[in-house]
Amino acid sequence: MYPLKFEPILKQILWGGDKIIPFKHLNETLSNVGESWEVSAVEGSESVVANGVDKGLTLPEMVRKYKEELVGETNYARFGNKFPLLIKFIDAKLDLSIQVHPDDELAKKRHNSFGKNEMWYVIDADKGAKLISGFSEQITPKEYKERVYNGTFAEVLQTCAIVPGDVFYVPAGRVHGIGAGAFVAEIQQTSDITYRIFDYNRKDKDGKSRELHTSQAIDAINFSDVQDDFRTAYEHVQNEPVEMVASPYFTTSIYDMTEEITCDYSELDSFVIFICVEGACDILDNEKNEISLVAGETILLPAAIQEIMIKPRGSVKLLETYV
Repeated sequence: MYPLKFEPILKQILWGGDKIIPFKHLNETLSNVGESWEVSAVEGSESVVANGVDKGLTLPEMVRKYKEELVGETNYARFGNKFPLLIKFIDAKLDLSIQVHPDDELAKKRHNSFGKNEMWYVIDADKGAKLISGFSEQITPKEYKERVYNGTFAEVLQTCAIVPGDVFYVPAGRVHGIGAGAFVAEIQQTSDITYRIFDYNRKDKDGKSRELHTSQAIDAINFSDVQDDFRTAYEHVQNEPVEMVASPYFTTSIYDMTEEITCDYSELDSFVIFICVEGACDILDNEKNEISLVAGETILLPAAIQEIMIKPRGSVKLLETYV
């Protein structure tokens, strides 16, 4: 097997902006592109291989074809033919809805789906851009209902001003929202289940309000999720991997590089995804496959790949994630 690139899946959304297409160097004229799904096995939005002998196959077809070779023995035993991660770029020109995601147990019961634990890495942020993550004070389910209906729910949420490089882990059950001017990479479980709590009374292109899930959200919300700052702290070190998030769902590190690095994956029983958020590099694997990676691109290294060498072209910043 060899490092895989996929065709981006661009999503035009009423809150979408104009940053994704130039960031990804795409020859497109679409407007309001809110998301680019980079690696997806979500039904109806399956990624298609863009390179090599498997060009044209979807990610679910690849999992069925290669099984453990692609995802790793443990992952295949755990997830079967379901690829467990979804990778996105998100560009919010306007505020996204305030929302919450169910955990695995609730999502399985209600939707026969994975839950949705996720993380954000801030690639860019307009002046004044913010993210909403968690509560600023503890409230009860009764107070939640009252505040949603009288329009004061946002008053008890933790709002954080953001700068590039900020990281937020957003476990299922944490109320959250991406604010206008935020441009982030999102790593999450393979799930498209979102309970919208408040959507700023917006109308869609047909003049209709988007559906809210105020009641369904109550069972998903962690009402004791109160902190002063929900950012994930990590060291800023060059030329070595720095782990930012380690969870049962994914582990993510950042590589801020100006020098070559060799990564030994012989003991790792998982695929690895690299998301390039700045600069460019070339990656050479132990089978002599070489692939370029520039800002805005994402690659999937099959579990069968044992070792890679990353060769920066100047400087490069990569997010590395695996299960």
